[in-house]
This record gives sequence, structure tokens and C-alpha cells, in this order.
Amino acid sequence: MAEKNLTERDRDVIWHPYTQMKTAAPAVPIVRGEGVYLIAEDGKKYIDAISSWWVNIHGHSHPYIAEKVAEQLKVLEHSIFAGFTHPTAVELAERLLKILPSNQSKIFYSDDGSTAVEVALKMCFQYWSNKGELRRKVIAFQNSYHGDTFGAMSVSARSAFTKPFEDLLFDVEYIETPNAHNISDLRSHISNLRSEISAFIFEPLVQGSAGMLMHEATYLDQLVEACRENSILTIADEVMTGFGRTGELFAIDTLHEQPDIICLSKGLTGGTMALGVTSCKEEIFEAFLSDDKLRTLFHGHSFTANPIACAAALSSLDLLLSATTFNDINRIQERHAGFKKKIEGHPKLKDVRQTGTIIAFEWNTEAGTSYFSSLRDNLYEFFLESGIILRPLGNIIYILPPYCISDEQLDYIYAKIEIALERF
Repeated sequence: MAEKNLTERDRDVIWHPYTQMKTAAPAVPIVRGEGVYLIAEDGKKYIDAISSWWVNIHGHSHPYIAEKVAEQLKVLEHSIFAGFTHPTAVELAERLLKILPSNQSKIFYSDDGSTAVEVALKMCFQYWSNKGELRRKVIAFQNSYHGDTFGAMSVSARSAFTKPFEDLLFDVEYIETPNAHNISDLRSHISNLRSEISAFIFEPLVQGSAGMLMHEATYLDQLVEACRENSILTIADEVMTGFGRTGELFAIDTLHEQPDIICLSKGLTGGTMALGVTSCKEEIFEAFLSDDKLRTLFHGHSFTANPIACAAALSSLDLLLSATTFNDINRIQERHAGFKKKIEGHPKLKDVRQTGTIIAFEWNTEAGTSYFSSLRDNLYEFFLESGIILRPLGNIIYILPPYCISDEQLDYIYAKIEIALERF
């Protein structure tokens, strides 16, 4: 009997995320990463134009991150974090607080973006409980996505992804993203709900899974201001937008108002390892300080503040804060803006939108933005055959690349998008 290849072995034992396993195409077997490329078992190279679910910011198998992770492995691989600490966790917290908004005071570690959101929600609910107030409702944007654990699902838009669990999710007040026409009404709505609301959670500037929907900082700033005026806590979910994706270090750097809590993951470790962060201002932390142990934040993970993940994050920060990286971020923004100018107005495109290094193209279709449309599958296969990983969100494709991507590689992707527009 012939030896099975990696794809066949995978089929026998793996259940993949977001995948209908009965009808899914065989999994592409990736055996190596190098810069912007993922390299398959047969040697074919794929440009990772979406940074492997938005996590990879410096390119695959970056030698500097690999070196620092290898060094840490020889010193301390893991340590319990309840009642103990270690150098990489402390240093990472110190460095993050230097670059986050000035009101942020404490860092709580978890495992990924969804758990970072869970921690933020629990902080908010228990903050009010510790103060003797019962506030159980959350405000979130329509079309929002914050993760797949139960709290994160609850504050995400109701969709096919949440439908089997809807009776188990807590109540959320959904509002439109703010603009010049609705900001006054939204502020009034928030004011009317003030006694019921624990927190307002938002993806700043870009709603990723909704199709890279974008809104303006000016009006988001006014919403955060309205929440502050009405004593409603604010949670900025920077899991996708953080670490340079919007052109700023963090999307909230475009606001005058500062959120009370910030969630980070994805680019935090440069895409190397799983790690989540929830930062908060001092007032929230102090609401948990008490002689009464029942006021403790009872949350933790086995791998909280894993030293190797923290080492990866520290080395990723070294790279991110270099002049070279921000030159690359600015270059990608400019290239995207040039292509946007060239292609917008194409009869097959309903919209082209860009914020920082993120650019999205929305096809004109009668089916709207259905995640399950045949167009989505056709576009995915076309780009995959062309050696490009672009995972469409229904009728929307987007480029969100590692910052090391070259102008030539961007031009190749742009050219293939133009071909796709003629073909589909």
C-alpha cells in the first residue's frame, strides 16, 4: 500500500475550523514558511496575503523571533502564573503600557483574542457588581465579531455562526456604526440606556469579519465620549486592528477619547504563538481590591503569560517599533491607495475601501454578502491556483499582508484581482 501524503493523513484525523468536512476540498499541506510565503508539500509557494488569519505581521519563520524563542526555551518554558511571575511577562507588560493609551494601568494575560474579550467582559460585569450595581447589558455594533467563545459570541452579531447557540447568549443592544447622519441619535440612545449598560465593545475603525467594514474615527470618538459622560465602560477590541494594521500603532490612537479596556492578540507575537492581553485603567483594577475574596477576578488559563509566547511578543515588538517596519507600513498604504484609485468605479465593484494596510473589494452581487455564496468559492479557488491566499468574506475579498511584502508581490496580487474582475 502506498504511503499516504499529508493531506490524506489530515483527512483521516483532523476536524478543521469553519469547514463543512463533508464537502470541503482537500486541505492544502503547508510544510514551511518563508517571509510572505507559505510553501506546500509539493514545493508550490503561496503568498499569504491575509497574514494567516491576520496574525503574521513580520513574515513567516522570522529569524529574529525564532532566535529569541529558542533562547527562552533553554531558560524557562512555562511557569504557573497564580502567585508566581517571570521576567518576560513583566517586561512585556511594561513595554505594552508604554505604547498603549496613557490611561491603561494593568495587563491581564490570556490565550487568544476571544479569551481576551471574555476577560474584558467579565471585568466590566464584575466591576459593576463589586460597586453594588447590577448592569448586565452590553452595547455592540451591528455586524460585529469578537470571537467564538460564549461571551465573545454574545457580543457578536447574530448570524449563521451563532444560530445554534442563540438561546444561550446574553442580551446585547446593537447599534449602527457612527456617521454624520446618526451620531446625534446614537448619543441620545446611549444616554437613555445608561443605567442598564455595563459596557460598550467595539472594533475600532474596521469591522474585520463583517467584510472589512470601515467607519470614521471622528464619530467613533464621539460615541466613546458619550459612554464616558454616561458612566458606561468602553472596550476597544484591537485584536485585528492592533500593531500597525490601520497605519497607526493602534486604531484607537486616532481618537481623543481613551477606552477603559483594550483587547489584544493576533499580531501581538508576530503570529508566532497564541497569546492574549486585556489591559485596563487603574479604576477598574481598584474595584477588585478588597479584603473580601469574593471580589477577586476569578479567571485564568493554564498557559497564562507563557514565557515563550511573551518572548515571541517582545521580539515582535522590537521589529514592529523599528523605522524599517513603519516605512513598510507606509509603503503598503501608499500602494493600496494607488490601486484603489485605479480600480474604484469598476462596474463589478460595489465598493473599494481602505484603512492603513487593509484594502477590501466588494463585488456587486444580488446575493449580497452571503458568506456561503458560490462567488466566494470561485474567487478563493482562483486566487489559490494563482499562488495567493485570499480568503473571501462572501462577496468581499481583502488584502491584509505581512509588512515584509514587496511592491512586486503586491503588484502581482493587484493584477490577479483585475483578472478576477473580468472573469467573475
